[in-house]
Amino acid sequence: MLYIFYFIVYGFLLTAVIGLLASWVDRKLTARVQYRAGPPILQPLIDLIKLLGKETLIPRGACKTTFLMAPVLGLSSVILVSTLLWVNNINSANSFLGDWIVVLYLLTIPSISIIIGGFSSGNPLASLGASREMKLVLGYELPFVLVMLVPVIKSGFSIRIGEILSFQAGHGVMVGSFSGTLALIVAILCMQAKLGLVPFDIPEAETEIVSGPLVEYSGTALAIYRLMKNMLLFVLPFCLIILFMGGIPHTSVWAMVSGSLKYLGLVALITVIRNTNPRVRIDQAVRFFWGPLTMLAIIAVLLALKGL
Repeated sequence: MLYIFYFIVYGFLLTAVIGLLASWVDRKLTARVQYRAGPPILQPLIDLIKLLGKETLIPRGACKTTFLMAPVLGLSSVILVSTLLWVNNINSANSFLGDWIVVLYLLTIPSISIIIGGFSSGNPLASLGASREMKLVLGYELPFVLVMLVPVIKSGFSIRIGEILSFQAGHGVMVGSFSGTLALIVAILCMQAKLGLVPFDIPEAETEIVSGPLVEYSGTALAIYRLMKNMLLFVLPFCLIILFMGGIPHTSVWAMVSGSLKYLGLVALITVIRNTNPRVRIDQAVRFFWGPLTMLAIIAVLLALKGL
């Protein structure tokens, strides 16, 4: 019953609320950078409700079951990741062996669901977007998995998230070391690609292929995808905060405020990167992730093995 409570309240409801608020912060900061007023605080929720009220159209020639199940698959994986992270953040003793591996696996599924949805729609633009998404995943997953090894190595080769948090509580946060700082920088750039934000919004690329893999989605199905992306805007930074910054403590008001500031800082950084860089081509993105970013990730792993 405890895990069901975490799944519904923390994994879904709280994560959805914070994700929608983070989406508003992102849009508000973007508007300020462009000298606009920006949307009201409830605008992300209003957009979601409007989509839920519209008809879900299924394109002719699409695989209906796969087309409709793809967004549900992506949202379910995000909720599961969020639940695991909240369980460990609230009480690290609830960790189980290999939950770090489970989180890494589940974080890949939202991108896979977008790929499946794009290819199942039968639209050539959606297929092109899904193809770009597939190449992007192949690009950023390598450096992302490598830097996720840094907290594992520094915590005594533990693959329990709870033990990684306990290690940071006793020995200081991972980002306090050189290898941890380098790994976090690489992870943030990979996170930008996982979120599909500029300069790595190549699969959607509104000015080129409309909305890419999601071009045929409408109504409730599109609302689920939008909610999934909003929730990822919380889950991915939260994951980095847990693995590199000691999580968000709830022992005191100041600790909670400090943890919230960590999250807001990451969201602000994501927004700054989004508004100060042009979109790159898919071949440039893959070369960037497999080239300099993978080298930095390998250096971070080697430094962690040396205890630096």
